[in-house]
Amino acid sequence: MSPELPIRDETQIIASILGGNAEQYHELIRPYERSVYRMALSFMKNESDAEDVAQEAFLKAFRNLADFRGQAKFSTWLISITLNEARGRLRRQSAIRMESLDETPDEGGRVSPAMLRDWREVPSEALERKEVREMLRLAISSLSPIYREVVLLRDVDELSIEETATALTISVASVKVRLHRARLMLQKMLAPQLKSTNPRRRWFQW
Repeated sequence: MSPELPIRDETQIIASILGGNAEQYHELIRPYERSVYRMALSFMKNESDAEDVAQEAFLKAFRNLADFRGQAKFSTWLISITLNEARGRLRRQSAIRMESLDETPDEGGRVSPAMLRDWREVPSEALERKEVREMLRLAISSLSPIYREVVLLRDVDELSIEETATALTISVASVKVRLHRARLMLQKMLAPQLKSTNPRRRWFQW
C-alpha cells in the first residue's frame, strides 16, 4: 500500500473534513486509491464492477467518517469497508444469477470520478515482465477468498500482520496460517511456469 500520511497530519485532515471541509477528502484517500481498486478487482474480476465497489467503498467511508475512532489506521479501516462491499455485491450477484461478470455495460453516461483516474496504472516493481505479472495475477485470483484476501493485504499492499488481522477481523494467528497456506499454493501453481520462463532466476523468496 502507498505510504501513509503521518498519523498527526491524517488526523488533522479527518478533523477538517468533519468540520465541513469535504474537499479535503480526496487528499485523505489519494494514497489508497490503487490499493482499494486492486482489492475490489481481485473479487469482481472486471473493471466496471471493481470501479463500482471501490466508488461505493469511498462513499461509505466518507459518510461514516465520524465513526472512525483511530484505533486502527485509516487505510486499514478503508480496506475493511472495501472487503465488505465486495463480499456483499458478490452475494447479491449470486442471488440474481448474473449470466456473466464480464459483460460490457451499456452506455449510460456513467463515468469514473476524477479521484480514481489512474487506478489502472498499478506498477509492479517486484516482477520484471508482463507475462510473469499476469501469471501471478491469475494465480492469486484463483485462490479462495480467505487466502486471496490475506495475500493481497500482506504481500501486495504490504500491511503488517496486525493490520491484516484488523482489516479481516480475524486473529493474528489466523492470518499467519492463511498466509502460509496461500503462499504454498501459489508456489505450487507458479513454480513450474516461472521455471520455464527463466530457469536461472529464483522468483520466490517466501
